[in-house]
Amino acid sequence: MNSIQSQVDLIREVFHYQSRFDGSTFVIKIDYPVTEDSCFPGLVKDLALLAKTGFKVVIVPGAKENIDMVLKNHDIDSCNYVNITGGDYAEWADETQVRVTSSKVISYVEMAAFNVASKFMTFLSGSRVDAVIGNFVRARGLGVINGTDTEHTGAVDKIYADSLTRVLNLGMIPILPCIGWSPSGKPYNVPSDEIALAVSKALGSDKLFIVCAQSSSAAKILDIPDNIDIRQDGSLVRMTPHQTDLIIKANINKKSDNESAKNKFLKNFKLAYKASQAGVHRVHIIDGRENGSILKELYSNLGIGTMIYTDEYDSVRSIHSRDLPDILRLMEPLMLKGILIRRNPEQIQQKKDDYSVLEIDGSIRACGALHDWGESQGEIAAVATDPNYTDLGLGRRIVGYLIEKAKKIKMRRVFALTTQSQDWFESLGFIEARLESLPEQKRVTYDHNRKSKIFALELKNN
Repeated sequence: MNSIQSQVDLIREVFHYQSRFDGSTFVIKIDYPVTEDSCFPGLVKDLALLAKTGFKVVIVPGAKENIDMVLKNHDIDSCNYVNITGGDYAEWADETQVRVTSSKVISYVEMAAFNVASKFMTFLSGSRVDAVIGNFVRARGLGVINGTDTEHTGAVDKIYADSLTRVLNLGMIPILPCIGWSPSGKPYNVPSDEIALAVSKALGSDKLFIVCAQSSSAAKILDIPDNIDIRQDGSLVRMTPHQTDLIIKANINKKSDNESAKNKFLKNFKLAYKASQAGVHRVHIIDGRENGSILKELYSNLGIGTMIYTDEYDSVRSIHSRDLPDILRLMEPLMLKGILIRRNPEQIQQKKDDYSVLEIDGSIRACGALHDWGESQGEIAAVATDPNYTDLGLGRRIVGYLIEKAKKIKMRRVFALTTQSQDWFESLGFIEARLESLPEQKRVTYDHNRKSKIFALELKNN
Protein backbone atom coordinates (compact mmCIF):
# COMPACT_ATOMS: atom_id res chain seq x y z
CA MET A 1 0.00 0.00 0.00
CA ASN A 2 2.81 2.43 0.88
CA SER A 3 4.51 1.64 -2.44
CA ILE A 4 1.31 2.40 -4.37
CA GLN A 5 0.82 5.65 -2.45
CA SER A 6 4.41 6.67 -3.22
CA GLN A 7 3.77 6.10 -6.91
CA VAL A 8 0.58 8.17 -6.74
CA ASP A 9 2.44 11.01 -4.98
CA LEU A 10 5.15 10.88 -7.65
CA ILE A 11 2.58 11.06 -10.44
CA ARG A 12 1.00 14.07 -8.77
CA GLU A 13 4.35 15.85 -8.61
CA VAL A 14 5.05 15.06 -12.27
CA PHE A 15 1.72 16.55 -13.38
CA HIS A 16 2.25 19.55 -11.10
CA TYR A 17 5.61 20.43 -12.63
CA GLN A 18 4.55 19.56 -16.17
CA SER A 19 1.69 22.04 -16.01
CA ARG A 20 3.74 24.66 -14.17
CA PHE A 21 6.69 24.74 -16.58
CA ASP A 22 5.00 23.74 -19.84
CA GLY A 23 6.47 25.82 -22.67
CA SER A 24 9.35 27.02 -20.53
CA THR A 25 12.91 27.39 -21.81
CA PHE A 26 15.61 25.24 -20.23
CA VAL A 27 19.31 25.72 -20.95
CA ILE A 28 21.26 22.51 -20.33
CA LYS A 29 25.03 22.91 -19.92
CA ILE A 30 26.68 19.48 -19.94
CA ASP A 31 30.32 18.85 -19.02
CA TYR A 32 32.26 16.67 -21.45
CA PRO A 33 32.97 13.73 -19.06
CA VAL A 34 29.20 13.14 -18.85
CA THR A 35 29.14 12.39 -22.58
CA GLU A 36 31.58 9.52 -22.00
CA ASP A 37 29.51 7.95 -19.22
CA SER A 38 27.28 4.90 -19.74
CA CYS A 39 24.23 6.98 -18.68
CA PHE A 40 24.73 9.48 -21.51
CA PRO A 41 22.33 7.83 -24.03
CA GLY A 42 19.62 7.84 -21.37
CA LEU A 43 20.33 11.48 -20.54
CA VAL A 44 19.87 12.55 -24.16
CA LYS A 45 16.71 10.44 -24.41
CA ASP A 46 15.36 12.34 -21.38
CA LEU A 47 16.19 15.67 -23.04
CA ALA A 48 14.37 14.50 -26.15
CA LEU A 49 11.38 13.55 -23.99
CA LEU A 50 11.31 17.06 -22.50
CA ALA A 51 11.32 18.59 -25.97
CA LYS A 52 8.50 16.28 -27.09
CA THR A 53 6.34 17.21 -24.10
CA GLY A 54 6.43 20.96 -24.67
CA PHE A 55 9.64 22.24 -23.11
CA LYS A 56 12.10 24.37 -25.10
CA VAL A 57 15.52 22.80 -24.63
CA VAL A 58 18.88 24.38 -25.49
CA ILE A 59 22.03 22.24 -25.14
CA VAL A 60 25.45 23.73 -24.44
CA PRO A 61 28.01 20.90 -24.45
CA GLY A 62 31.38 21.35 -22.80
CA ALA A 63 34.40 20.09 -24.70
CA LYS A 64 37.49 21.01 -22.65
CA GLU A 65 38.69 17.46 -22.00
CA ASN A 66 37.99 16.42 -25.59
CA ILE A 67 39.97 19.40 -26.86
CA ASP A 68 42.88 18.37 -24.63
CA MET A 69 42.68 14.82 -25.98
CA VAL A 70 42.54 15.88 -29.65
CA LEU A 71 45.50 18.21 -29.24
CA LYS A 72 47.47 15.49 -27.46
CA ASN A 73 46.68 12.98 -30.22
CA HIS A 74 48.09 15.43 -32.76
CA ASP A 75 51.19 16.14 -30.65
CA ILE A 76 50.18 19.75 -30.10
CA ASP A 77 51.06 21.47 -26.84
CA SER A 78 47.74 22.17 -25.11
CA CYS A 79 49.28 23.72 -22.02
CA ASN A 80 49.92 27.19 -23.41
CA TYR A 81 48.11 29.43 -20.93
CA VAL A 82 48.34 33.09 -20.05
CA ASN A 83 47.77 34.61 -16.64
CA ILE A 84 44.96 37.14 -16.41
CA THR A 85 44.41 39.47 -13.50
CA GLY A 86 41.06 41.06 -14.34
CA GLY A 87 38.28 41.50 -16.85
CA ASP A 88 35.05 39.62 -17.43
CA TYR A 89 36.75 36.55 -18.80
CA ALA A 90 38.76 35.97 -15.62
CA GLU A 91 35.62 34.82 -13.84
CA TRP A 92 35.29 31.84 -16.18
CA ALA A 93 38.91 30.72 -16.27
CA ASP A 94 40.38 28.07 -13.97
CA GLU A 95 42.16 30.06 -11.30
CA THR A 96 43.58 33.09 -13.19
CA GLN A 97 44.64 31.41 -16.43
CA VAL A 98 43.14 31.12 -19.88
CA ARG A 99 44.16 28.82 -22.72
CA VAL A 100 45.81 30.54 -25.67
CA THR A 101 44.13 29.28 -28.83
CA SER A 102 46.59 29.95 -31.63
CA SER A 103 45.96 29.88 -35.38
CA LYS A 104 47.59 26.46 -35.40
CA VAL A 105 45.27 25.15 -32.68
CA ILE A 106 41.87 26.62 -33.56
CA SER A 107 41.05 24.13 -36.32
CA TYR A 108 41.61 21.24 -33.87
CA VAL A 109 39.52 23.01 -31.23
CA GLU A 110 36.69 23.36 -33.74
CA MET A 111 36.99 19.70 -34.67
CA ALA A 112 36.86 18.60 -31.04
CA ALA A 113 33.94 20.91 -30.19
CA PHE A 114 31.82 19.90 -33.15
CA ASN A 115 32.62 16.24 -32.56
CA VAL A 116 30.98 16.52 -29.12
CA ALA A 117 28.02 18.45 -30.54
CA SER A 118 27.56 15.81 -33.23
CA LYS A 119 27.38 13.13 -30.56
CA PHE A 120 24.32 14.86 -29.13
CA MET A 121 22.85 15.17 -32.61
CA THR A 122 23.27 11.42 -33.18
CA PHE A 123 21.46 10.37 -30.02
CA LEU A 124 18.71 12.97 -30.47
CA SER A 125 18.11 11.63 -33.98
CA GLY A 126 17.72 8.19 -32.44
CA SER A 127 14.91 9.63 -30.31
CA ARG A 128 13.35 11.24 -33.41
CA VAL A 129 13.89 14.80 -32.23
CA ASP A 130 15.26 17.33 -34.70
CA ALA A 131 18.33 19.29 -33.60
CA VAL A 132 20.45 22.07 -35.08
CA ILE A 133 24.13 22.80 -34.54
CA GLY A 134 24.28 26.46 -35.46
CA ASN A 135 26.30 29.65 -35.36
CA PHE A 136 24.17 31.28 -32.66
CA VAL A 137 27.13 32.93 -30.88
CA ARG A 138 28.86 36.08 -32.07
CA ALA A 139 32.26 36.30 -30.41
CA ARG A 140 35.03 38.82 -29.95
CA GLY A 141 38.71 38.16 -29.38
CA LEU A 142 40.31 38.73 -26.00
CA GLY A 143 43.28 40.35 -27.74
CA VAL A 144 46.64 40.81 -26.05
CA ILE A 145 46.72 40.00 -22.30
CA ASN A 146 49.84 40.78 -20.29
CA GLY A 147 51.90 40.88 -23.46
CA THR A 148 50.52 37.61 -24.89
CA ASP A 149 48.34 37.52 -27.99
CA THR A 150 45.48 35.12 -27.21
CA GLU A 151 44.67 34.98 -30.96
CA HIS A 152 41.57 32.75 -31.32
CA THR A 153 40.57 32.80 -27.65
CA GLY A 154 37.35 34.75 -27.31
CA ALA A 155 34.33 35.77 -25.29
CA VAL A 156 30.63 36.10 -26.08
CA ASP A 157 29.79 39.34 -27.84
CA LYS A 158 26.17 38.58 -28.69
CA ILE A 159 23.67 35.70 -28.74
CA TYR A 160 21.45 35.57 -31.81
CA ALA A 161 18.31 35.15 -29.72
CA ASP A 162 15.86 35.62 -32.61
CA SER A 163 17.41 32.75 -34.54
CA LEU A 164 17.40 30.54 -31.45
CA THR A 165 13.75 31.38 -30.76
CA ARG A 166 12.71 30.45 -34.31
CA VAL A 167 14.43 27.08 -33.95
CA LEU A 168 12.84 26.44 -30.55
CA ASN A 169 9.38 27.38 -31.83
CA LEU A 170 9.75 24.69 -34.48
CA GLY A 171 10.15 22.12 -31.72
CA MET A 172 13.84 21.62 -32.47
CA ILE A 173 16.77 21.52 -30.04
CA PRO A 174 19.63 23.95 -30.77
CA ILE A 175 23.12 22.75 -29.83
CA LEU A 176 25.76 25.41 -29.16
CA PRO A 177 29.38 24.15 -29.23
CA CYS A 178 32.09 26.20 -27.51
CA ILE A 179 32.84 28.15 -30.67
CA GLY A 180 31.76 31.66 -31.62
CA TRP A 181 32.41 33.72 -34.73
CA SER A 182 33.19 37.35 -35.34
CA PRO A 183 31.06 39.33 -37.84
CA SER A 184 33.77 38.65 -40.42
CA GLY A 185 33.63 34.88 -39.78
CA LYS A 186 36.73 34.47 -37.61
CA PRO A 187 36.29 31.54 -35.17
CA TYR A 188 36.99 31.86 -31.45
CA ASN A 189 37.25 29.35 -28.64
CA VAL A 190 34.67 30.46 -26.04
CA PRO A 191 34.04 28.78 -22.65
CA SER A 192 30.82 26.76 -22.56
CA ASP A 193 30.01 28.22 -19.13
CA GLU A 194 30.03 31.72 -20.60
CA ILE A 195 27.85 30.62 -23.51
CA ALA A 196 25.35 28.94 -21.18
CA LEU A 197 25.07 32.09 -19.09
CA ALA A 198 24.71 34.37 -22.11
CA VAL A 199 22.06 32.14 -23.73
CA SER A 200 20.09 31.90 -20.47
CA LYS A 201 20.09 35.66 -20.19
CA ALA A 202 19.26 36.32 -23.84
CA LEU A 203 16.33 33.89 -23.91
CA GLY A 204 15.02 34.69 -20.42
CA SER A 205 15.48 31.04 -19.53
CA ASP A 206 13.32 29.67 -16.72
CA LYS A 207 15.98 27.19 -15.65
CA LEU A 208 19.66 26.51 -16.17
CA PHE A 209 20.85 22.96 -15.58
CA ILE A 210 24.55 22.48 -14.87
CA VAL A 211 25.09 18.79 -15.58
CA CYS A 212 28.49 17.70 -14.30
CA ALA A 213 30.45 14.50 -13.69
CA GLN A 214 30.98 15.05 -10.00
CA SER A 215 29.42 13.72 -6.84
CA SER A 216 27.09 16.31 -5.35
CA SER A 217 28.45 15.80 -1.80
CA ALA A 218 29.75 19.34 -1.48
CA ALA A 219 29.55 19.33 2.33
CA LYS A 220 32.30 16.70 2.42
CA ILE A 221 34.67 19.06 0.59
CA LEU A 222 33.59 22.61 1.42
CA ASP A 223 32.81 24.61 4.53
CA ILE A 224 29.03 25.06 4.52
CA PRO A 225 27.06 27.55 6.68
CA ASP A 226 24.73 26.03 9.27
CA ASN A 227 21.52 27.38 7.76
CA ILE A 228 21.80 25.44 4.48
CA ASP A 229 19.87 22.17 4.05
CA ILE A 230 22.21 19.20 3.63
CA ARG A 231 21.22 15.64 2.77
CA GLN A 232 22.70 12.68 4.61
CA ASP A 233 25.11 12.03 1.72
CA GLY A 234 26.55 15.54 2.09
CA SER A 235 24.82 17.05 -0.93
CA LEU A 236 23.23 20.49 -0.69
CA VAL A 237 19.48 20.62 -1.29
CA ARG A 238 18.85 24.26 -2.11
CA MET A 239 20.37 27.71 -1.59
CA THR A 240 19.64 31.33 -2.28
CA PRO A 241 22.13 33.32 -4.38
CA HIS A 242 23.30 35.05 -1.18
CA GLN A 243 24.05 31.69 0.46
CA THR A 244 25.84 30.56 -2.69
CA ASP A 245 28.01 33.67 -2.61
CA LEU A 246 28.84 33.04 1.06
CA ILE A 247 30.02 29.52 0.27
CA ILE A 248 32.21 30.77 -2.57
CA LYS A 249 33.82 33.46 -0.42
CA ALA A 250 34.33 31.07 2.52
CA ASN A 251 36.18 28.50 0.40
CA ILE A 252 37.84 30.34 -2.46
CA ASN A 253 41.14 30.93 -0.65
CA LYS A 254 40.97 27.95 1.69
CA LYS A 255 43.19 24.96 1.04
CA SER A 256 41.48 21.61 0.70
CA ASP A 257 42.62 18.00 0.77
CA ASN A 258 40.93 17.71 -2.62
CA GLU A 259 41.67 20.94 -4.48
CA SER A 260 40.38 19.60 -7.79
CA ALA A 261 36.95 18.73 -6.36
CA LYS A 262 36.80 22.02 -4.47
CA ASN A 263 37.53 24.06 -7.58
CA LYS A 264 34.90 22.17 -9.60
CA PHE A 265 32.25 22.84 -6.96
CA LEU A 266 33.18 26.52 -6.78
CA LYS A 267 33.24 26.85 -10.56
CA ASN A 268 29.68 25.52 -10.78
CA PHE A 269 28.54 27.68 -7.86
CA LYS A 270 30.03 30.76 -9.57
CA LEU A 271 28.10 30.01 -12.75
CA ALA A 272 24.91 29.41 -10.76
CA TYR A 273 25.37 32.65 -8.83
CA LYS A 274 25.98 34.71 -11.97
CA ALA A 275 22.95 33.10 -13.68
CA SER A 276 20.78 34.00 -10.70
CA GLN A 277 22.06 37.58 -10.82
CA ALA A 278 21.25 37.62 -14.55
CA GLY A 279 17.61 36.76 -13.91
CA VAL A 280 17.45 32.95 -14.07
CA HIS A 281 15.05 32.05 -11.27
CA ARG A 282 16.30 28.51 -10.77
CA VAL A 283 19.67 26.90 -11.42
CA HIS A 284 20.11 23.17 -10.86
CA ILE A 285 23.49 21.50 -10.38
CA ILE A 286 23.24 17.75 -10.87
CA ASP A 287 25.46 14.71 -11.40
CA GLY A 288 24.72 13.61 -14.95
CA ARG A 289 26.12 10.15 -14.31
CA GLU A 290 23.01 9.18 -12.35
CA ASN A 291 20.30 7.55 -14.42
CA GLY A 292 17.36 9.89 -14.99
CA SER A 293 19.05 12.74 -13.13
CA ILE A 294 17.36 15.61 -14.99
CA LEU A 295 13.90 14.09 -14.69
CA LYS A 296 14.38 13.36 -10.99
CA GLU A 297 15.52 16.92 -10.38
CA LEU A 298 12.79 18.51 -12.48
CA TYR A 299 9.76 16.47 -11.51
CA SER A 300 10.01 16.41 -7.73
CA ASN A 301 10.07 18.98 -4.95
CA LEU A 302 13.00 17.30 -3.26
CA GLY A 303 15.13 16.61 -6.34
CA ILE A 304 18.55 14.96 -6.31
CA GLY A 305 20.85 17.89 -7.01
CA THR A 306 21.43 21.39 -5.67
CA MET A 307 19.02 24.17 -6.59
CA ILE A 308 19.89 27.86 -6.41
CA TYR A 309 16.63 29.79 -6.47
CA THR A 310 15.55 33.44 -6.49
CA ASP A 311 11.78 32.98 -6.54
CA GLU A 312 9.65 31.86 -3.60
CA TYR A 313 10.32 28.16 -3.17
CA ASP A 314 8.93 27.37 0.26
CA SER A 315 6.78 29.21 2.76
CA VAL A 316 4.60 28.69 5.82
CA ARG A 317 1.07 30.05 5.63
CA SER A 318 -2.44 29.75 7.03
CA ILE A 319 -4.59 27.07 5.46
CA HIS A 320 -7.37 27.28 2.89
CA SER A 321 -10.32 24.92 2.72
CA ARG A 322 -8.82 23.38 -0.40
CA ASP A 323 -5.82 22.25 1.69
CA LEU A 324 -7.86 19.79 3.79
CA PRO A 325 -7.19 16.69 1.61
CA ASP A 326 -3.42 17.35 1.70
CA ILE A 327 -3.43 17.93 5.47
CA LEU A 328 -5.32 14.69 6.09
CA ARG A 329 -2.94 12.88 3.71
CA LEU A 330 0.00 13.97 5.86
CA MET A 331 -1.74 13.14 9.12
CA GLU A 332 -3.27 9.77 8.19
CA PRO A 333 -0.14 7.59 8.68
CA LEU A 334 0.43 9.16 12.13
CA MET A 335 -3.23 8.75 13.08
CA LEU A 336 -3.08 5.07 12.12
CA LYS A 337 -0.07 4.61 14.41
CA GLY A 338 -1.77 6.44 17.25
CA ILE A 339 0.83 9.20 17.27
CA LEU A 340 -1.85 11.79 16.42
CA ILE A 341 -5.46 11.67 17.57
CA ARG A 342 -7.92 11.12 14.74
CA ARG A 343 -9.40 14.22 13.12
CA ASN A 344 -11.89 14.53 10.28
CA PRO A 345 -12.31 17.33 7.72
CA GLU A 346 -15.14 18.93 9.66
CA GLN A 347 -13.08 19.17 12.85
CA ILE A 348 -10.17 20.77 11.00
CA GLN A 349 -12.51 23.14 9.16
CA GLN A 350 -14.04 24.29 12.46
CA LYS A 351 -10.60 25.32 13.74
CA LYS A 352 -9.21 26.35 10.36
CA ASP A 353 -7.63 29.53 11.70
CA ASP A 354 -5.53 27.46 14.12
CA TYR A 355 -3.79 25.49 11.35
CA SER A 356 -0.73 26.34 9.27
CA VAL A 357 1.00 24.50 6.43
CA LEU A 358 4.51 24.51 5.02
CA GLU A 359 4.37 24.61 1.25
CA ILE A 360 7.26 23.65 -1.00
CA ASP A 361 6.92 24.76 -4.59
CA GLY A 362 3.14 24.67 -4.45
CA SER A 363 2.86 21.33 -2.62
CA ILE A 364 2.03 20.96 1.07
CA ARG A 365 4.74 19.03 2.92
CA ALA A 366 4.07 19.79 6.60
CA CYS A 367 1.28 21.01 8.83
CA GLY A 368 0.58 21.95 12.44
CA ALA A 369 -1.88 23.79 14.63
CA LEU A 370 -1.83 26.24 17.53
CA HIS A 371 -4.95 25.97 19.71
CA ASP A 372 -5.68 28.78 22.19
CA TRP A 373 -6.90 27.33 25.50
CA GLY A 374 -6.97 30.61 27.40
CA GLU A 375 -4.83 31.66 30.34
CA SER A 376 -2.21 32.82 27.79
CA GLN A 377 -1.39 29.22 26.87
CA GLY A 378 -1.52 27.52 23.51
CA GLU A 379 -1.31 23.89 22.43
CA ILE A 380 0.90 22.87 19.53
CA ALA A 381 -0.87 19.96 17.89
CA ALA A 382 -1.42 18.04 14.64
CA VAL A 383 2.25 18.31 13.61
CA ALA A 384 2.84 16.11 10.57
CA THR A 385 5.42 16.10 7.79
CA ASP A 386 5.91 14.29 4.51
CA PRO A 387 8.17 11.30 5.33
CA ASN A 388 10.12 11.88 2.11
CA TYR A 389 11.28 15.23 3.50
CA THR A 390 12.52 14.19 6.93
CA ASP A 391 16.07 15.38 6.20
CA LEU A 392 14.88 18.97 5.72
CA GLY A 393 13.69 19.56 9.28
CA LEU A 394 10.20 20.60 8.22
CA GLY A 395 8.73 19.61 11.59
CA ARG A 396 11.09 21.98 13.36
CA ARG A 397 10.20 24.74 10.95
CA ILE A 398 6.45 24.38 11.38
CA VAL A 399 6.77 24.26 15.19
CA GLY A 400 9.07 27.28 15.09
CA TYR A 401 6.48 29.14 13.06
CA LEU A 402 3.74 28.23 15.54
CA ILE A 403 5.89 29.39 18.46
CA GLU A 404 6.43 32.76 16.77
CA LYS A 405 2.69 32.94 16.12
CA ALA A 406 2.08 32.33 19.84
CA LYS A 407 4.47 35.11 20.77
CA LYS A 408 2.71 37.57 18.47
CA ILE A 409 -0.59 37.03 20.25
CA LYS A 410 1.15 37.44 23.63
CA MET A 411 0.98 33.83 24.82
CA ARG A 412 3.34 33.16 27.70
CA ARG A 413 3.55 29.39 27.24
CA VAL A 414 2.97 26.67 24.66
CA PHE A 415 2.59 22.97 25.33
CA ALA A 416 2.23 19.73 23.42
CA LEU A 417 0.71 16.37 24.30
CA THR A 418 2.51 13.33 22.93
CA THR A 419 2.69 9.59 23.35
CA GLN A 420 5.71 8.80 21.18
CA SER A 421 7.58 12.02 20.35
CA GLN A 422 8.93 13.17 23.70
CA ASP A 423 12.59 13.08 22.62
CA TRP A 424 11.82 15.24 19.61
CA PHE A 425 10.00 17.88 21.67
CA GLU A 426 12.84 17.86 24.21
CA SER A 427 15.28 18.56 21.37
CA LEU A 428 13.22 21.69 20.62
CA GLY A 429 13.61 22.94 24.19
CA PHE A 430 10.31 21.68 25.63
CA ILE A 431 10.35 20.42 29.22
CA GLU A 432 8.05 17.77 30.70
CA ALA A 433 5.20 19.35 32.69
CA ARG A 434 2.37 18.28 34.97
CA LEU A 435 -1.31 18.12 34.06
CA GLU A 436 -2.07 20.73 36.73
CA SER A 437 -0.03 23.30 34.78
CA LEU A 438 -2.42 23.22 31.81
CA PRO A 439 -5.30 25.68 31.38
CA GLU A 440 -8.55 24.54 32.99
CA GLN A 441 -10.31 24.07 29.63
CA LYS A 442 -7.59 21.67 28.51
CA ARG A 443 -7.51 19.76 31.78
CA VAL A 444 -11.22 19.02 31.38
CA THR A 445 -10.74 17.53 27.91
CA TYR A 446 -7.52 15.61 28.72
CA ASP A 447 -7.87 11.93 27.73
CA HIS A 448 -6.69 9.94 30.76
CA ASN A 449 -6.92 6.66 28.82
CA ARG A 450 -4.45 7.91 26.21
CA LYS A 451 -1.99 8.93 28.97
CA SER A 452 -0.21 11.49 26.80
CA LYS A 453 2.90 13.11 28.23
CA ILE A 454 2.90 16.88 28.50
CA PHE A 455 5.80 19.03 27.33
CA ALA A 456 5.84 22.80 27.68
CA LEU A 457 7.94 25.73 26.55
CA GLU A 458 7.98 29.09 28.34
CA LEU A 459 7.94 31.98 25.90
CA LYS A 460 9.91 35.16 26.21
CA ASN A 461 7.92 37.93 24.61
CA ASN A 462 9.85 41.07 23.73
